[in-house]
Amino acid sequence: MLATATTNATATDEASEGRNPNPVDIHVGGQIRLRRKILGMSQEQLADALGLTFQQVQKYERGANRVSASKLYATAKILGVTVQSFFDGLAEYETNDEIDNPIVHLAGVNGGVEIAEAFQAVDNQGRAAILQMSRALLSAAARKAA
Repeated sequence: MLATATTNATATDEASEGRNPNPVDIHVGGQIRLRRKILGMSQEQLADALGLTFQQVQKYERGANRVSASKLYATAKILGVTVQSFFDGLAEYETNDEIDNPIVHLAGVNGGVEIAEAFQAVDNQGRAAILQMSRALLSAAARKAA
């Protein structure tokens, strides 16, 4: 009976390949990535601590692969947070299939954490200048795309 349940679960996981990742998996993966980047830890360092390849950590962070309960627990311990913290902010998306959290997205972009840290480090005048520059860049990109 257990073998059948395991086989069915594997078949279900394989059948879901090629489909869009579940929004909860994307959210949890994004939270893992955010915490890892805040700590200045590389995917390779986290993977080594978990006994995985860095490619597996990449898949977890993208939500392409689900994180098992034991790996989620180990990840929380390594990153110094509770398991629950990976689900923080999820309730606001209960009625939405798409999770669009700009903070999680920022953490996933090269330099995103550094930009956030710099933004926090400058005074209000500096923040206003950064925001003005960002808006100008966004406007230029929109004109170029049109």
